Amino acid sequence: MILLKSNQNTDFSFGPVWRRIVAQAIPLTLAQLVHLLYNIVDRIYIGHMDVQSSLALTGLGLTFPVVTLVMAFTALFGNGGVPLFSIARGEGNDQKASRIMQHSFILLMIASLILTFFCYMFCRPILFAFGAGETSYKFAEEYLTVYLTGTLFSMISTGMNGYINAQGFPKIGMMSIMLGALMNLALDPVFIFVFDLGVRGAALATVISQAISAGWVMLFLFSKRALIPLRLKNCRLDWATTKAILKMGTSNFVMQGTTCLVQVACNTTLQIFGGELYVGIMTVVNSIREILMLPVSGIVTGAQPVIGYNYGAKRYERVRAGIRFNTAVGVVYTLLAWAVVFVFPRFWFDLFSDDPQLANEGIKMLHIYFFGFVFMALQFAGQSTFQAVGDAKHAIIFSLLRKAIIVVPLTLILPHMGLGVAGVFVAEPISNVIGSVACYVTMRLTVYKDLTKKIHNEKEKVL
Repeated sequence: MILLKSNQNTDFSFGPVWRRIVAQAIPLTLAQLVHLLYNIVDRIYIGHMDVQSSLALTGLGLTFPVVTLVMAFTALFGNGGVPLFSIARGEGNDQKASRIMQHSFILLMIASLILTFFCYMFCRPILFAFGAGETSYKFAEEYLTVYLTGTLFSMISTGMNGYINAQGFPKIGMMSIMLGALMNLALDPVFIFVFDLGVRGAALATVISQAISAGWVMLFLFSKRALIPLRLKNCRLDWATTKAILKMGTSNFVMQGTTCLVQVACNTTLQIFGGELYVGIMTVVNSIREILMLPVSGIVTGAQPVIGYNYGAKRYERVRAGIRFNTAVGVVYTLLAWAVVFVFPRFWFDLFSDDPQLANEGIKMLHIYFFGFVFMALQFAGQSTFQAVGDAKHAIIFSLLRKAIIVVPLTLILPHMGLGVAGVFVAEPISNVIGSVACYVTMRLTVYKDLTKKIHNEKEKVL
């Protein structure tokens, strides 16, 4: 009985699809929530430090593109292999799944060392290119130089954690992130206020926390508890596996990379049209967006291994059920989140800063930025489906469309058309409507339609 229960927990072809998704999504969402606290808590503490808190918050916002770039390479080499790993498990090919995981680990290690070296060498020009001014650069540099020492830990903990979840152990994956995040919560006030390290203290707390999280991930993956343990003996990188990971991971990389591009475009444009105050406002607005996107992100992340496994096992009706569930839950949630932002806008700014000017100007921008937030549910449902079934082509196209092709040009153009700083914030809702609808409709006309055909063909064979 115990063995059967264990098999059903790790074999996603058992039970109602929505329950399997929720079983994966709840611990993943909790883990992502706690993980989000890594940066959110830093911003809250820094935003309440002293009279220079708004400048410090602006400086922290200037480091976002660098942090996002690290996340982009983590997604490329780590998350890029997870859908392939899930499909291989569904096919019953554990040897192939093991090889994919081994390659991800090695690629993450190599990338972390290169990124750390590059960012240290060009820290000052990078930050000024990203919109730093002389006053805000000091805070950005203090945070980033410490944060970069934990690049390896960050990439390993985030990039390899997906392989724990994909094996059917979402609670273990949740714990790997919660351990680090809770440590960050405890260390932040100690380093920032007690030891008076300010911005450097926030970064140091994050690095220590990421190291603990990475240690937990590695401890599990190398253990006998893992269905497919991580084994590095006799492991050599082969081009076929590396190419497959890169192909699938490119969509993840593009999503994060274009986010980095958007952040740079926003910071530089806001610096010109509004100054450092509006860079700080964008820092808060981005923080609010990250918080509110978390539940729907948790659902689609939890659904990916379930959908990928059933796709590999040729259980196509279960794949369709997963897509429908993602869409319905996402639409309902984003509508509620949108309402919360409009009803309680000041609460969010008071959470991050004591500066009344930041709140007064920021509330107007917040209302603009979140208009049409419900359409993000369609983007999530479409994008995650393409990734789960291994459709790298469409995943890449729609990663580029919403941000690189729509948001960035609008961010640079609209302020010059009489909209000023508001133009930067208007770009987001426009991209939400156009990019998200295009992504979801294409998914329904390609992947979903193909699944329907396969189900019909199987029924005809039975008859």
